Amino acid sequence: QVQLVESGGGLVQAGGSLRLSCAASGGIFSITIMGWYRQAPGKQRELVARISSGGSAVYADSVKGRFTISRDNIKNTVYLQMNSLKPEDTAVYYCEAQNVVRSGQLGAFDYWGQGTQVTVSS
Repeated sequence: QVQLVESGGGLVQAGGSLRLSCAASGGIFSITIMGWYRQAPGKQRELVARISSGGSAVYADSVKGRFTISRDNIKNTVYLQMNSLKPEDTAVYYCEAQNVVRSGQLGAFDYWGQGTQVTVSS
């Protein structure tokens, strides 16, 4: 069973920083894309940033220049460094792993973490 465990959320004042981590486990052979999404109350889940196994990253316009995504392919872990946080960044942040291949098994599947709350006070 593949599990994604997120950590690093919390309460921070506007202008502050947080670093989210998401570790994937469960006999994983490879993960094509790892990414972060967020969902604010009353809004749809939206992409924040995603990164390929080769290190190519894509960011939402709203976070460009403030957030940095990175990953450790050996540890199957993705990070999101969030700087200059704004109240509008407040949301539950979810980690996603796309096209996960498990050792000794056929097929590739997508998985989600349980989410971690980020609250930015003004």
